[in-house]
Amino acid sequence: MPPVPEVEEHTEDVGGVPIFWRTAGDDDVPVLYVHGVPDNSDTWVPLLERTGGIALDLPGFGRSAKRGDLDFTIAGYDDFLERFLAHVGVERVRLVVHDWGAAALAWAQRFPDRVERLVVADAVPLLPGYRWHRTARAWRTRGLGEVVMGLTTRWGVKRSLPAELVDPVWRHWDQGTQRAILHLYRSSPPEVLEAAGRGLGRITCPALIVWGATDPYLDTRFAHAYGEALAGDTEVEIVEGAGHWPWIDKPEVAERIAWFLAAA
Repeated sequence: MPPVPEVEEHTEDVGGVPIFWRTAGDDDVPVLYVHGVPDNSDTWVPLLERTGGIALDLPGFGRSAKRGDLDFTIAGYDDFLERFLAHVGVERVRLVVHDWGAAALAWAQRFPDRVERLVVADAVPLLPGYRWHRTARAWRTRGLGEVVMGLTTRWGVKRSLPAELVDPVWRHWDQGTQRAILHLYRSSPPEVLEAAGRGLGRITCPALIVWGATDPYLDTRFAHAYGEALAGDTEVEIVEGAGHWPWIDKPEVAERIAWFLAAA
């Protein structure tokens, strides 16, 4: 694979909202990396250095704006991504989503012809039959969620994340991010998740689904369910010995993702 230019950092107003993102390379069809909870674009740097593309901090996370009047819902992130891509002048992408980056699949269902390739890694299931894990259920409970957030310590974060992500996450674990997480989870009961994925069959591009076999939050059956819901040529790979961040737990997964994206 050819060398990729140095990763550059940007902060600009997108529709009046300050947004931070990273870029590398100048592909006509860049890779767009969309992170989940509670991380930010730092998660994607190892892949960005391999493939080039764009990795952003979603509103409410990392270095992007965290104002309380922003729309921290699936629909809100769907609309934001449309505005962001217009701002950076990108028409088509190769899309990579992880965890709550699944909100980008709502955008992809509206604009399937703008997605050339798709990678889904341990993504929140926009599918029937999912029930939130214990921590998410606590966050979704008013009062209890605020207490749990307030009692979260760096040690607690360390127990939940790969070592490489602890400092980047904890550095930005402020009240704005905590508020965004609570709003996102509380706006997304199982029936909303299912409804948000009803158009997955509109996505017809080649897709790769990678899923950690020991993910403590998302059962591997949802990897196969995504494979069945998408309409294009789809590969499902369950990664033994990997958890919720399989490309970090198993570096060879990063190479697999990079190879798939480059195959276009």
